[in-house]
Order: sequence, then C-alpha cells, then structure tokens
Amino acid sequence: MRKAAVEFEAVFLSEMLKYTGINKTSEEVGGGAGEDAFSGLLTQEYARVLAENGGIGLAEHIFESLKERTAQK
Repeated sequence: MRKAAVEFEAVFLSEMLKYTGINKTSEEVGGGAGEDAFSGLLTQEYARVLAENGGIGLAEHIFESLKERTAQK
C-alpha cells in the first residue's frame, strides 16, 4: 500500500511540476519533439525522487488512511 501511495504522489507531483515550467524546452537551444519528450521524462523522474524522499506528505496521508480502512474490515 505504501508503494502505491508513493507512486500516486509521484504522479500528482509530476502534474504539478509540469505547470511550473521546470523543464520547459528552450527555443534558443533547438527544442524539438525529442527534447520535449525527454523533458517530460525528466519531470516524471524529479517527481518520483521527490515522492520517495517524503515529497509533500501526500503519500503518508494516503497510506495511513488506507491502513485505517483495512484495519476496520
């Protein structure tokens, strides 16, 4: 359950990071479809690393909630 919670947080953070423009391709350097594709992968990797290292705490809240619901059944 913890792994799933961390993966969910990573997806959430990836979406949030896209809007920050953290890996926006520079037209001065060349850009192109390849650079756009790899910048998206880099954003996903940033999000994964953030989530695995505590992120914003979303994964822990999700995990605790799932754990409580499982214990109640």
